[in-house]
Amino acid sequence: MDYLFADGELADIKEKVLAGERLSKEDGLRLYRSNNLLAIGYLADIVRKRKNGDKTYFIVNRHINHTNVCENLCKLCAFGRKADAPGAFTLTLDEVEAKAKECNGLKVSEIHIVGGLNPELKLDYYVEMLKRVRRAAPGAVIQSFTAVEIDYLARTHNIPVRDVLLELQRAGLDSLPGGGAEIFSQRVRDKICEKKISGQRWLEVHEVAHSIGMRTNATMLYGHIETIEERIDHLIQLRELQDRTGGFLTFITFPFHSKNTAMENWELTNTTGYEDLKTLAISRLMLDNFDHIKAFWIMLGPKLSQISLSFGVDDLDGTVVEEKIMHDAGAETAQFMAKNKLINLIKAAGKCPVERDTLYNVLWEGF
Repeated sequence: MDYLFADGELADIKEKVLAGERLSKEDGLRLYRSNNLLAIGYLADIVRKRKNGDKTYFIVNRHINHTNVCENLCKLCAFGRKADAPGAFTLTLDEVEAKAKECNGLKVSEIHIVGGLNPELKLDYYVEMLKRVRRAAPGAVIQSFTAVEIDYLARTHNIPVRDVLLELQRAGLDSLPGGGAEIFSQRVRDKICEKKISGQRWLEVHEVAHSIGMRTNATMLYGHIETIEERIDHLIQLRELQDRTGGFLTFITFPFHSKNTAMENWELTNTTGYEDLKTLAISRLMLDNFDHIKAFWIMLGPKLSQISLSFGVDDLDGTVVEEKIMHDAGAETAQFMAKNKLINLIKAAGKCPVERDTLYNVLWEGF
């Protein structure tokens, strides 16, 4: 593959990657400014193979969105509603429990619960929800509630984030998802999600979670008004926290969809497949201390997600079941993918499918 670097543009970065050296901010910016997508993908694939061989992970999981009532109503979001708005909903505890019980027949290993900041829902609702979900699906890992939700509960009850997390952990919470990170740049957040916690606060919540033994995910929302400098800064801040705690499981990129959001008329264009692959590959190269990079097929589509397995990605997320947040913003993919279809996608890409749980314990693997 030396011909990919014949022009010398990325030759020094190639040498760093081959030597296992950390890339700098300037390296990341140069990768974004380069049009040599195949070379960037080739380098990311080296790191993927170094960390995971040809294993590609997936999970049998179920999403539950318990409420779309939200105080913040961020411009970037098509999911949140005022309590009296058409389409607003809040599930009762019985309804959440019923959805969790459905998981037993599907052999689900992860239940993923996130929702809006509903002022009617107090900490006891979340505690009871977790207890019921744990009883309904005792074999599933519960990965639920974004850092934004955790911070909201802490502020609502005037107690430390650590106390909120410990209370939820005792009730059954195992892990935090990575939502709410968006882009850490305060310049951007002031324009697209001004009521949401700061990027620094998001990092603080995850650091506290790591300190009590919770493993968590990390994300980045891109393709709106952020710059490539802000993308790289976002990745470096995640890398720095991972250096301190080692608590992140995986990193997921979310290309922004503006449909049905307050940003729909901002003259933004959807990201291209080229940009999506480049962002995944650069994330793999910059996040040298993350074991896994996930392509979220709900946003990218199954076919591009499959191609991403040669651009540094080693995880295709899972069966999902009933995802609402991304679909409200215009995601046109299905809300469910059968396990056998995920396996076939992975095999067709020449990779070894591995069914995992949230913590990347292997449940099944095979060609």
